[in-house]
Amino acid sequence: MAVEPESIAEEVGIEAGDTLLGINEENIQDVFDYRYLIADEEITLAIRKANGEEWAIEIEKEYGEDLGLVFENSLMDELIRCRNKCLFCFIDQLPPNMRETVYFKDDDWRMSFLNGNYITLTNMAETDMDRLIKYHLSPINISIHATSKEIREHMLTNRFAGDIISQIKRLVEAGIEINGQIVLCKGINDGEVLDQTIRDLSAFIPHILSLTVVPVGISKFREGLASLKGFDKESSREVIDIIHSWQNYYLEKMKTRFVFAADEFYIKGEVPLPTYEEYEDFPVLDNGVGMATKFRHELLEALEQKDWSKVSQKPFKASIVTGCLTEDFMKECVQLLKEKCPSLTLEVYPVSNHFFGEEITVTGLLTGQDILRTLRQKENLGQVVLLAENMLKCGENILLDDYSIERLQEELRLPIVIVPNQGSLWLDQIIELKEKQI
Repeated sequence: MAVEPESIAEEVGIEAGDTLLGINEENIQDVFDYRYLIADEEITLAIRKANGEEWAIEIEKEYGEDLGLVFENSLMDELIRCRNKCLFCFIDQLPPNMRETVYFKDDDWRMSFLNGNYITLTNMAETDMDRLIKYHLSPINISIHATSKEIREHMLTNRFAGDIISQIKRLVEAGIEINGQIVLCKGINDGEVLDQTIRDLSAFIPHILSLTVVPVGISKFREGLASLKGFDKESSREVIDIIHSWQNYYLEKMKTRFVFAADEFYIKGEVPLPTYEEYEDFPVLDNGVGMATKFRHELLEALEQKDWSKVSQKPFKASIVTGCLTEDFMKECVQLLKEKCPSLTLEVYPVSNHFFGEEITVTGLLTGQDILRTLRQKENLGQVVLLAENMLKCGENILLDDYSIERLQEELRLPIVIVPNQGSLWLDQIIELKEKQI
């Protein structure tokens, strides 16, 4: 435990290395207990000093004022592991010999509130549900997949997974809002099952803020796992037809489209992406829903607002790495930029995913070795290589296969720049590089 300078904790004599034992004679399980208990104006802390002494410290402060204690683990507790064996789990499809941490299956309801993780509710004890409601942790993101008891139990390989409707009902009756997710598996929870799931969940509008439908990811490491098939052009269009039908219904009845499909369905189905307005403020952007439309909208606005007379006309060339799924989309964006700035040359290079398997086509799952394999075959990559920020491991300057950006730079003998996933910031970064002639 650390202590912030000039904080209440420092003022009352708490030091780095001390241990917080309790507040107001109550034990602390995690950060939610802590925040709840320190909110009052008068509190008593039980502290164990580094020398073993135990202090009772009485504090008077403003309501809600922070103490200035900093804990090693932001949750202040161990993560809750997933107890399911989902047919579609991507962690089960990872190659061997990766970092131990990447194989950890998180199904922690607390992290759903803190970080937006999707949870199944299957490992929540009664006390967990009570605490979630007590602290009003809202919204919560729930992996629903199907409302059919039998199909959800089958998909999660968990005989206790079928009671999802009553669990959702309990949450919404307590005022908890929900974002729902369906990982769609061809021949299992698509078609009539998807149609019924959307119908069942509509009963909870507006407490279910949104429902997103994303395709299952299938890597080449599925030996011993259930046989799954990816979505092609025809099956993607079938999914979009179901979703558009419900969107039209809900928009007329409830003034919301409610259910949204991942970009991948539109691109694979060769169906035009929805407009910016049709995404209704993008409730679940990080779930791969509407990212392309939002990026293009931001880019178009930024292109119109920029004063191009102040941009140097000195030639500049860069290479853009993308997944195969978004090759055409990125080329369209590059063309929009080229029309405004002819002296700028951006080459888009789609990278096939040999690491996870070629059915994985999204940009965010590209690896250093596959990027290197592709770019080594190209001539004149320009002055810099651009990688999207969602290729990096969270908080680290490395890719999923532990290739560091520095290593990739050395092997390509070119600087690598990480660019944002927001269209306007992406443009700003590229123009800045052009002006600096990096």
